Amino acid sequence: MQTALTQMLGIEKPLIMAPMFLVSNEAMIIAGLEKGVTGAFPALNYRTLDELRTAIRNIQSKSSKPFGINLIVNQSNLKLEGQLKVCVEEKIGFVITSLGSPKKVIEACKPARIKVFCDVVDLEYAQKVESLGADALIAVNASAGGHCGPKSKEELIPLLTANCKIPVISAGGVSKKGDVEEAIALGAAGVSVGTVFIATHESPVSEDYKQAIVNYGAKDIVLSTKLSGSHLTVINTPYVQELGTEASWLERMMKKHKWLKKWLKMLVFYKGMKKIEKAAFGATYQTVWCAGPSIENVHSIRSVAQVIDDIL
Repeated sequence: MQTALTQMLGIEKPLIMAPMFLVSNEAMIIAGLEKGVTGAFPALNYRTLDELRTAIRNIQSKSSKPFGINLIVNQSNLKLEGQLKVCVEEKIGFVITSLGSPKKVIEACKPARIKVFCDVVDLEYAQKVESLGADALIAVNASAGGHCGPKSKEELIPLLTANCKIPVISAGGVSKKGDVEEAIALGAAGVSVGTVFIATHESPVSEDYKQAIVNYGAKDIVLSTKLSGSHLTVINTPYVQELGTEASWLERMMKKHKWLKKWLKMLVFYKGMKKIEKAAFGATYQTVWCAGPSIENVHSIRSVAQVIDDIL
């Protein structure tokens, strides 16, 4: 299945293993590269720049195929400058930018011939990043796990392909072959797939988290604004029900004040990610598991290779 994405990266199949906070790791990326797809992991999964650089080199020692790094490009990521420098120096295949302006990333990556793909949720932002020189759009739809957009893929993909000249990669709601075929038919150059890879043998998260991906269904996914300051899809565990999913009156009031908004968002993001981190790696009462509605079609814990075979 040759598309603009496969041609751009020189890969066999138009699928990106989506970067997932805490989940994506070296073993998953290497397994994906061996199956002819590509993948990316968040730079924030590594605490130091040396650890990030080591992870990149470990993957490069196992495969010459391109893979990517996801960079959070808003003010909550205090390590952005260093992470970007490592990406350029190590000559990675592509960068995926999220939650902010990619201008600085594009300016650094273009001279190094590193592709830049940008998460977008609407046409206005898509056209902005295209004008800045982005190489492709990651169209994050309402079925995406983690941070999601407001539009369905049926609405978002045709909207972007009709008004933008660069390739569109559909992100959200892919768990089987028919989902890939539908995205391609709508005009996408490929798909970005995350949630179904959480329940894999290579995934580093706890067995409880993996089993939750198997046991829960689409009806159990809810949107929360309490954990990162943006819409985040999580499994509706008893703790999430107790915690609630809407920002508090104090958080809403503080967001109206410009000088407080920046610091509040950083604090909310940091505290929310710490909650998610604790739940991901051990049994805890405060269980917050990120996932998208595509868990509906996950019925067992499989290898990364098996998931790719089942999807494609």
